[in-house]
Amino acid sequence: MNIFIREMKANKKGLIFWIIGMLFMIIASMGKYVATASTGGLNDLMSKMPKSMQAIMGTSTFDLTKISGYYGILFLYIILIATIHGAMIGSGIISKEERDKTAEFLLVKPVSRKKIITAKLLAGIVNIIILNIVTLIISLVTVKKYGNGEDVTHDIVILMIGMLILQIMFMVIGTAIAAVFKNPKIATAMSTVILLITFLVSIMIDISTKIDWLKYLTPFKYFEAKNLMYGGGFDPVFILLSLIIIVGSTIVTYIFYNKRDLNV
Repeated sequence: MNIFIREMKANKKGLIFWIIGMLFMIIASMGKYVATASTGGLNDLMSKMPKSMQAIMGTSTFDLTKISGYYGILFLYIILIATIHGAMIGSGIISKEERDKTAEFLLVKPVSRKKIITAKLLAGIVNIIILNIVTLIISLVTVKKYGNGEDVTHDIVILMIGMLILQIMFMVIGTAIAAVFKNPKIATAMSTVILLITFLVSIMIDISTKIDWLKYLTPFKYFEAKNLMYGGGFDPVFILLSLIIIVGSTIVTYIFYNKRDLNV
């Protein structure tokens, strides 16, 4: 069986689970928007909250009476779910052979490890793209339904492009960690921990401008909704850093996967 097809089938159920979760969150959140926006005073309520709480909820700079502002806040949580999926699928496609004791299946095939990892990476990217496209469609449909005529199609498409880059970034970070560390549990745990730490750092930056320089160390600051929607779009510096991380992690994945001894 083609390795790419095998990986797609292996991740099919998981992908469906993530899609359902994303669908539920977006629809439920938009339903909440309808209930809160109609009461008015939502901006005033949020402005009275402590700055730390505003940072956690991502309420700064957004007009919550508009669907675009509400979606800008929601995007923080959408992107967190999407990147967790990316990190988990990245670490999983590398370490699952040893975890499930199926490494022998790959070793007996007349294909190089380079082709194996390439097929796995392509399968991971396709899974990520599918989740991204589904999220885009769900977002466009629900925002159009509840947006009272406000057109935010361009903003959502831009946000999804930024999210796709982050998804791929955390996926290859996951593959790199899994290629370096043989223990499947350690690989998945480390990928998740790195993601959560960088997410928390991004929140800390919003709380205190004194550590603004840390924004270059957390990918969650590279494609923030407020910058993509109101700040002029993509920052070339963050695009470059993203490419460096993606390329670097991919190189590490190939090098260490080729060197490692697979436990059968």
